[in-house]
Amino acid sequence: MVTLKQLAQELNVSVSTVSKALNNSDEIGAETIERVKELAQLYNYKPNQLALNLKRSATKTIGVIIPNILNHFFAQVLFGIEKEASKKGYNIITCLSNESNEKEIKSLEVLSHGSVDGFIVSVAEETQTNDSKEHFENLVKQNIPIVMFDRVLNDVGCMQVIINDYESSYTTTKHLLNEGRKKIALLSNISELSVGKLRIKGYLDALSESKHYTNDPIVASYDLDDDNEEKIESLLMQNMDIDGVIAIDNTSGVIALHKALKSGKQVPKNISIIGFSGNNILPFSEPKLSTVSQHPLKIGSTTVNMLIDSLEKRESKKRKVLIKTELILRGTTL
Repeated sequence: MVTLKQLAQELNVSVSTVSKALNNSDEIGAETIERVKELAQLYNYKPNQLALNLKRSATKTIGVIIPNILNHFFAQVLFGIEKEASKKGYNIITCLSNESNEKEIKSLEVLSHGSVDGFIVSVAEETQTNDSKEHFENLVKQNIPIVMFDRVLNDVGCMQVIINDYESSYTTTKHLLNEGRKKIALLSNISELSVGKLRIKGYLDALSESKHYTNDPIVASYDLDDDNEEKIESLLMQNMDIDGVIAIDNTSGVIALHKALKSGKQVPKNISIIGFSGNNILPFSEPKLSTVSQHPLKIGSTTVNMLIDSLEKRESKKRKVLIKTELILRGTTL
């Protein structure tokens, strides 16, 4: 492949002159620019992108850190990130924190030493529960741009892409109340996370505002390592009068549906169920599960565009973008 130096030698000019001519510099005459471009086209000259990136101190690479690749929501967001980054001429390097604060810190340390231009992160569960933020604050001080999505640390001065967690759960609960449901349970394995707390609050507020709802709220929280199937089955068997379920994590909704059907209940005649799961679970549920759509692909593309705007100095005033969810009613609701 021909180089700038070879072009310069053949034209009997300096490398600097060739470079400036290819970039239409005002310092170079029109005749010289034309000669340089004709020869470059003849040899099918392509600029060395790696060299350009090094010169500009840019890698055209984005570091992405997510908590769990097996979670369909994060997998879909990652797909959206990769698709948009590729379209904009950027590569991504993906690391998994596996909900570990230590792994998250190490990933940031490794990638921040010149491997990437900026970060897209959904913080680990340990990071949120321990309120650990120094590793992110250090990057902000170094002017390394960060976009956090879904799970965010509000005290860190970085960009954010979030959904309306409180409103989505509030609206979902109101829907079940409008169906006439008298005993609504909420299932969660993310209760200690910021998104989980907001969704629980939306549920509780909707119930407390209802003049006709007389039962106490039921918030059933499970750890990821728990046998959720057994616990959800036990909850439904011990409370046969539960006639509404909201599952605010990625898997509990479809588990609740299977267990309700197993117990002999007709869905949605006897019980309505709404989950936060994505389309990945729909082929495995009958009737099809009503869900809150979080638009993960849109979240992914939005994070990329915010980060690139920051990197390329096209910063807008939007430091926080809210992606609105959508309640999609299918076969498990009236």
